Amino acid sequence: MDGIVSVFPSKTLELQTTRSWDFLGLPQTPPEELPLEGEVIVGMLDTGIWLDSPSFSDDGFGPPPSRWKGVCQNFTCNKYQKPRPGRIIEASMHVSCRGVVVCSKVIGARAYQDGVTGMSPLDDQGHGSHTASTVAGRAVGNVSFGGLGAGTARGAVPGARLAIYKVCWDSACREEDTLAAFDDAIADGVDVISFSVGTRFPSFYFKSAAAIGSFHAMRRGVVTSAAAGNSGLSGGRVCNVAPWMLAVAASSIDRRLVDRVVLGNGTTVVGPSINTFPPVNNATLAFPVNGSCDPDDLAGVSYKGKILLCPLEGGFRSQASGPFSAGAAGAVVAGKATDAAFAQPLPALVVTEGQFDDILAYFNSTSNPVGTIERTETTVNPQAPIPASFSSPGPNRITPEILKPDLSAPGIDIMASWSLHSPPSDDPDDKRRAQYIFETGTSMACPHASGAAAYVKSFHRDWSPAMIMSALITTATPMNTPGNADTNDLKYGAGQLSPAKARDPGLVYDASEGDYVAMLCTQGYNATQLALIIGSNATACAAGNGSTTAGSAGDLNYPSMAALVEPGKNFTVAFPRTVTNVGDDAGAVYDVEIISGAGGAAEDRLAVAVTPARLEFSAQNPKASFTVTVSGVVAEAGQVVSAAVVWSDKEHRVRSPVVVYTVSDDDNGSKL
Repeated sequence: MDGIVSVFPSKTLELQTTRSWDFLGLPQTPPEELPLEGEVIVGMLDTGIWLDSPSFSDDGFGPPPSRWKGVCQNFTCNKYQKPRPGRIIEASMHVSCRGVVVCSKVIGARAYQDGVTGMSPLDDQGHGSHTASTVAGRAVGNVSFGGLGAGTARGAVPGARLAIYKVCWDSACREEDTLAAFDDAIADGVDVISFSVGTRFPSFYFKSAAAIGSFHAMRRGVVTSAAAGNSGLSGGRVCNVAPWMLAVAASSIDRRLVDRVVLGNGTTVVGPSINTFPPVNNATLAFPVNGSCDPDDLAGVSYKGKILLCPLEGGFRSQASGPFSAGAAGAVVAGKATDAAFAQPLPALVVTEGQFDDILAYFNSTSNPVGTIERTETTVNPQAPIPASFSSPGPNRITPEILKPDLSAPGIDIMASWSLHSPPSDDPDDKRRAQYIFETGTSMACPHASGAAAYVKSFHRDWSPAMIMSALITTATPMNTPGNADTNDLKYGAGQLSPAKARDPGLVYDASEGDYVAMLCTQGYNATQLALIIGSNATACAAGNGSTTAGSAGDLNYPSMAALVEPGKNFTVAFPRTVTNVGDDAGAVYDVEIISGAGGAAEDRLAVAVTPARLEFSAQNPKASFTVTVSGVVAEAGQVVSAAVVWSDKEHRVRSPVVVYTVSDDDNGSKL
């Protein structure tokens, strides 16, 4: 049919603050900056929204920006009734709505399911409300979950507008719905798209609705922030790797939620937990008859009044639904991701495999094993930020020369708004309800970066998506990973998000649609494949007929630099780059500094040279070009060696990671 650019099978994707914004150093928005934020619209592609949360209050909001073209389908976006002509509604921030325009924070809402539209975008799961309030929730005081995490819940840009696109139902997000939502959000007039959705493996760009949709967004000046994925226990699983979208890894904040089980022999074992139930005192410990705590395996057996010991099974979200259904008083669960706490439907905590073995040793040593599970307590994690164990790391399997993830943001034990249709745990039989709960995942990291992008956009309305991404990446804080040799730039990207610095980055790396097309051409994409991504049949590479052109993907004017090399062999790779001066001083002068990074054996040698070593700008010439040349040898397979190129004018520090890596035979799978 005319107008059809591509047809490909639809895949099913997965869903992936009382402290986090303070931890990132972003203060609450001053009243004089709220009107700036009110002009920014963030599109949330998620599970919908629970509008009755105080985080989404309309109080004080004026009419939507005049460019807004979206609608509210089968949903009332605002609590105010439509005013009669000539009537004025006064609001708490001294703004007003006149005529037939309606005051609103949530200015649009649509829903998509299996290619059908028109359903209610009400959030009956909670995930979408959590992410939306992290981006742009109003400041709400006296928030806690059962006394835990008490404080003020807020988003990065509480004055910004929200447009809701419900594409996920029961944690399943179909790609045909995702692509439709991307295109609607762009046409509606959003400035930022937040996409806390991903896959377990990356996909070729022309087989990914997210890559195609975010390319369309980039063409229209809309920046996309996406989750890096929660498959961190396996290497090379980072998803959403297109260079025109921001891939966000998860990291910790300086707050930990821990619980204790005290065994009958006096031993205390500590593990993460979100447990607000009364303590379980001196209960009998039990081990499942067939060695599994899966609900189906526990069916027909009662463990009433006992603390059930559950061995390691399943993914990174350790579950206690089985013990709950079996009537247990509590549970101790062996888990893979013991750096994150999860709410369970009964008193429970997660321990490491080693801790679990110690508990089993006590269990087998006595005829009357007992234990006490206490309530969760809040502790301080002075080593934060630490990369989350579950956060999907690189290398980037689709384009190895583009470092992904781009950066890290808080994604562990994040408190934000929730739907009263959904329990705080994953167990549907959990009858508890709460307006604010803790959640963990790169789904929680993504909206922090989305909010930071909206914050930057509120001050720089004319900046391109690439400029905003550059501002976030080059101002990120290098990560602190003490005692963890396996954690490197492929895990956390440029480092921890620093929104306040990104507002004034000094220099930015810009890129246009043509730059991304040129990069795709170096990858060997032909005209037909390029048309799938770009949405036009009139695209061809410079060499003609869509054939491979000279150069490499590393030539893209990207804020970070990466190279895949062969172990034990000498290499030399060059990265041409151009920066634009966006600081207040049109005549700024920047000098370069090379900083050695982590990784590498003693025999690894990484030499980094930058030419020229000084950049001078003027009002007539706000751009300057340079080349970074990296050479040396990386001795071992599976090794990562890094450095950083930092440009400084004594006021700004513009940092670009330089990462050289090898892959092992086990890690060298084919592209997907």
